[in-house]
Amino acid sequence: MSTTIHLKGMTWSDPRGYDPVVAAAHAFSQKHPNISITWDKRSLQGFETTPVDELAAAYDLMIIDHPHVGSVAGKGHLLALDEHASEASLAALANETLGKSYISYNLHGHQWALPVDAATQVQACRPDLTERATTWAQIVDRAREGTLLWALRSPHTLMNFYTLAANIGHPCGSSPDEIVNAQVGEKVFEALLAVSDHVDPMCFDMDPIAILDVMATEDRFHTSPFIYLYKGYSDAAYRPHRIAFTDIPTLGKSGPIGSALGGTGLAVSAKTKHPEICVDFALWVAGADCQSTLYTQSNGQPGNAVAWGNEAVNAPVMDAYFNTRQTHESAWLRPRHDGYMGFQEDGSTIVNDVLQHKTTPANAMQALNARYAASFA
Repeated sequence: MSTTIHLKGMTWSDPRGYDPVVAAAHAFSQKHPNISITWDKRSLQGFETTPVDELAAAYDLMIIDHPHVGSVAGKGHLLALDEHASEASLAALANETLGKSYISYNLHGHQWALPVDAATQVQACRPDLTERATTWAQIVDRAREGTLLWALRSPHTLMNFYTLAANIGHPCGSSPDEIVNAQVGEKVFEALLAVSDHVDPMCFDMDPIAILDVMATEDRFHTSPFIYLYKGYSDAAYRPHRIAFTDIPTLGKSGPIGSALGGTGLAVSAKTKHPEICVDFALWVAGADCQSTLYTQSNGQPGNAVAWGNEAVNAPVMDAYFNTRQTHESAWLRPRHDGYMGFQEDGSTIVNDVLQHKTTPANAMQALNARYAASFA
């Protein structure tokens, strides 16, 4: 009789993060009766802040965020998947990636996770109350009307800064000496303040899920300009009202480019006693077949471009993937060096201080650039 192999996984607590991996684990166990995979979950805030090395010490499989990769790559915490998966299987996933999703987990010449969930900042609106905004000027008007909500809780204020900077043609992090040119940064703050000065103060305590929950239940708010895609809110019967997701409104003249990339990847602990099984599971979950069927049918938001182009996948979510495809394909990739996560935390506070008028844009740019340069030390 074969010995049963028990594997443990960690994901995040939203149905989008938990339900599809549990379903995948069940299906995998049906194909391999001697293998069981149990998934634990943590909050969105815990997902954004918990160090990956802590997870790798306790779990075989982990859903992670790509900015964390730099702090663990090559340090014996994560398995280098390219050393265990075939070149052909990884080439297929790289070819099927959505924008920079696949390369976001590639660092120092190795692949540390596989994209299973794609997300970037897009626009959300209530289609029964309004149409999508196409320009930043329209967003300013809606903020003044009091019909706009915006996630301004850390780290989302910094993500908003990133997206606007890239959208006007100045992506952040191009040089280790500064996050962005001070004059560009001040222009970005001007655009941010034109909106944040008119939103409900509760926005500073709200993450994307909180924003979408209010928009889906109350009729006084109908637009959020930059918010990470959460396909569940487009599903019928998920909340009282459905949310439509579309490409971002633009401040620059090049279209909906530069959105700060999010999404999640499936990583394997370097400490697992069953690396080959874990890699096989990760390859299958990230693949086009699983992503286009079981994964999306189990509340998942796919990271595979084949699934994004599938009409049957789009139909239940009001074409959310079709309607945000351009924004995702042209999304901007955050820095991932060892030391970046500390900057992200401090940088979010600096941006918030400007939006709450605790400091000036000029002083904030000095602080942001100095802190970013120091993050490479």
